[in-house]
Amino acid sequence: MPVSPLTIILIGVLVFAFVIFVKTVRIVPQKQAFIIERLGKYASTLEAGFHVLVPFVDKVSYRHTLKEQAIDVPSQQCITKDNIAVEVDGILYMQVVDPKKASYGIDNYRFASIQLAQTTMRSIIGKLDLDKTFEERENINNVIVAAVDRASEPWGIKVTRYEVKNILPPQSIKDAMEKQMRAEREKRALIAESEGDRQAKINRAEGEKCEAIARSEGEKQKRINEAEGRAVEIQRVAEATAEGIRKIALAINDKGGAEAVNLRIAEQYLGEFGKLAKTNNTMIIPSNLADIAGVIKTASSVLRTPAEVPTVAARS
Repeated sequence: MPVSPLTIILIGVLVFAFVIFVKTVRIVPQKQAFIIERLGKYASTLEAGFHVLVPFVDKVSYRHTLKEQAIDVPSQQCITKDNIAVEVDGILYMQVVDPKKASYGIDNYRFASIQLAQTTMRSIIGKLDLDKTFEERENINNVIVAAVDRASEPWGIKVTRYEVKNILPPQSIKDAMEKQMRAEREKRALIAESEGDRQAKINRAEGEKCEAIARSEGEKQKRINEAEGRAVEIQRVAEATAEGIRKIALAINDKGGAEAVNLRIAEQYLGEFGKLAKTNNTMIIPSNLADIAGVIKTASSVLRTPAEVPTVAARS
């Protein structure tokens, strides 16, 4: 079926209208910005939303993301103050704050920021010894951020932070550092061991001291207790002896008491003399052995003497 000229014209009008619509309407996503040039000259900055352009006059020349960007800074070789070559890389964080300046202030702000971060890094590393480069990471980051942010301000870029990822010295330096760290660890281990041994000796000495004090205190208390016990024992024995003597005295003064005492003395005398005869070959025999009555009389006089003393004293 042949197509009529009217249909062709209608199709052409529809295609033209679609092209006009595409050229006219712009939808900008969130956190992005479009730079519009009108006849080759900056016209406006389109932010997120729906926008209508003048067809064939307005043109989207640049597109920028307003999100924070993480840019990898390639590894580079830096010479330290003590002439050691180290490989250093990092990450640079930045954000476009002025799309117009980012479009017309510099040709490629990402490339320029990377180059500036690398040159600043080389300058900082050249002022530090190798050992200091590992200790001064935070200071290095702050210096690079300040330098790149100051230089990128005319570009409409805000540098938020910089992080050093790796600082890699040569293998020979790594081996030397490993030996140094191993020696340092062994040194710390020996010091810790000696400190532990010292503390253990101090603890043992303190324990022995406390033990000796406790033992002496215990021995002291033991002797005090024993002395007090002996004193109480002597006192009780003395009291019992006195009480026994007192009762004996009372018994002697009773009727028939003297005769009972004389009988008891005679029995003990004969018993002790008999024991002496059994245990010894040589004996000393008293001259008055046959006169037992005389012996008893002598003992009786001794017993009567204490009772008669008060009478004599009273007479005097």
